[in-house]
Amino acid sequence: MFKKLKKFFYLYILKKKYYRVGSCKACGRCCQKIYVKHKNVIQTEEEFKKLQKLHPFYTYLKIIDKDETGLVFECMNLDKETHKCKIHKKRPGICRRYPQEELFMMGGTLAENCGYRLEPIESFDEVFQKVSKKINKNKKAGHKTNL
Repeated sequence: MFKKLKKFFYLYILKKKYYRVGSCKACGRCCQKIYVKHKNVIQTEEEFKKLQKLHPFYTYLKIIDKDETGLVFECMNLDKETHKCKIHKKRPGICRRYPQEELFMMGGTLAENCGYRLEPIESFDEVFQKVSKKINKNKKAGHKTNL
């Protein structure tokens, strides 16, 4: 019963497609080579400066590179020797919620050997059954189905 309720909550209330499972291994890789998305991935220093004025989290980031996706950042609160966050107890919500499924929607991946993973809330079979039922229902009703 609890699993069904949790699944309903994630899918229909939160509009999520994945569960976050696992735990942090404190490797610090998620604090390096970060893309920042605000409507779109940040492309210029000017965009980034405007964003820093909107939210204090962005003042923790420094630009380390630029590639075809956009500016690449790292967090200045990462201790490079210990790989631990210097402000762990007071870290921003975006860090507490890592990883979020939007990372995958943008084409990103988790760092190698990350303790977290995102698992689909609905299995392939469940999605396939839903689509099949809808197609069969439309066929019976005489509607044309396009996939």
